[in-house]
Amino acid sequence: MQEVGFRNPAASLETIGLKGFKTAFWNLSPEELIEHSIVKGMGQLADSGALAISTGTFTGRSPEDRFIVEDDQTRNDVDWGKVNKPFDAAKFDQLWDKVCNYLGDKEIYVRDVKANASADPLYHMRIRVITEYPWSNQFAYNMFRRPSREELATYEPGWTVLCAPGFEADPAVDGTRQANFAIMNVGKKRLLIGGTGYTGEIKKGIFSTINFVLPTRGNALPMHCSANLGEAGDIALFFGLSGTGKTTLSADPNRPLIGDDEHAWSDAEVFNFEGGCYAKVIDLTEEKEPDIYRAIRHGAILENIAFHEGTRTVDYADRSITENTRVSYPIHFIANAVPESNAPGNPKNIFFLTCDAFGVLPPISKLTPEQAMFHFVSGYTAKVAGTEVGITDPKTTFSACFGAPFLPLHPTRYADLLGKKLRESKANVWLVNTGWSGGSYGVGSRIKLKYTRAMITAALQGALDSVEYTEHRVFGLAMPTSCPNVPSEILNPRNTWESPNAYDAKANQLANAFIANFSKFADQASPEILAAAPKPLATF
Repeated sequence: MQEVGFRNPAASLETIGLKGFKTAFWNLSPEELIEHSIVKGMGQLADSGALAISTGTFTGRSPEDRFIVEDDQTRNDVDWGKVNKPFDAAKFDQLWDKVCNYLGDKEIYVRDVKANASADPLYHMRIRVITEYPWSNQFAYNMFRRPSREELATYEPGWTVLCAPGFEADPAVDGTRQANFAIMNVGKKRLLIGGTGYTGEIKKGIFSTINFVLPTRGNALPMHCSANLGEAGDIALFFGLSGTGKTTLSADPNRPLIGDDEHAWSDAEVFNFEGGCYAKVIDLTEEKEPDIYRAIRHGAILENIAFHEGTRTVDYADRSITENTRVSYPIHFIANAVPESNAPGNPKNIFFLTCDAFGVLPPISKLTPEQAMFHFVSGYTAKVAGTEVGITDPKTTFSACFGAPFLPLHPTRYADLLGKKLRESKANVWLVNTGWSGGSYGVGSRIKLKYTRAMITAALQGALDSVEYTEHRVFGLAMPTSCPNVPSEILNPRNTWESPNAYDAKANQLANAFIANFSKFADQASPEILAAAPKPLATF
């Protein structure tokens, strides 16, 4: 066994069962990892300098193959069901040993990282990421907080991630659903990933562990959201699932970026868990998304893209591999990122982003606190093609807290925390539809990004504070009648449909879907929140 690179001299991989490996490369630089990937034939450089790699069979997460070990720490706290599926503790130990044996004669890559930027040590989380592939290790470098050399010299991890894309489980023996798996073990503070090279499994696996741990530490709310900061120190949060615009809309040249996906809101600050961004690049252009486009340079990792024939120039419109083409890069690749990745104080504006495939919801509306709680718990959006295995067209869905796939605890645990913070902070909450207008998907058209940006800018600058509002006749939402740089006729979605009656019918259909979905939370919701539900029209 050979160990190369800078590390804590007392660190040992044998304590977690890794023995006999050929070489363990510790905390290599991105340049070294890029070289390893190219030499191994696992990637090539684009003309931008970014490393282009293929994640293999899986180009998105596989939610059906995500498990949590059932033990004394999780048995009574985890919200078991379709999202959080239990895994036998003995089977986990068996599978962990098998993966360690699989890696026993290979070169492996070890990365020590941190998973949050809070100024309060109470919320710090130290993680050791051990990967089979060099580009998986580079992804961990890009996406998480990077300890200083002084910290690395005495680094001791709390959690360990073991990622072996080339290992395939035997479901009949190992207890998995199929050959790939992502399993969280809270008791042993371990995350085990195998059979898939999709790097998002590392990112979301760590996020899931944070969502279990953080609510038990102090009064911090973990959130699936992006965040940025105004010149006056005003914080804005952007909630939404992949494809709704979190990364795009929070990358604002006039507002420094705190982070693009995963944050927490404590009593004193909003802080990022990560040290990087993981952005979709399908149809990317410099004109539409200049910050993301310019971040794609040496050190960034492009996933599952294609080049223009005969060149190393990326064809961002190419969907031949997947709709879910991605790039990861350190957050400082965004020119105006907040260096500390945290900001003191409470958010002033909160945006719930939804991609409404029905074309019913207004492009922007202001929510009462009760409506905010209702829509937070509902988490309505559409899954965008390619984000998950098997999704080829937009599909409407409800995802509690805009992140149900990553929430080990019951959604009301997170909703109660948000409600408390909304009451204390008096933050403005806006529902923003980044989906369709003028009809449902296939009939209407996607709301223009420039209009969405203009509406969010108006909300942030207070330009919507003094305009007139009308009430949506089904959802009860307060819709502005005017907004700078936005055509007034699109602000009320009913006006964009060719047939108002057809719109009313579709609005009723969506309202009933909201009500049916919320029924599973109704027994734990206050009368005020229940009253904020949409009210279908009796006649139209």
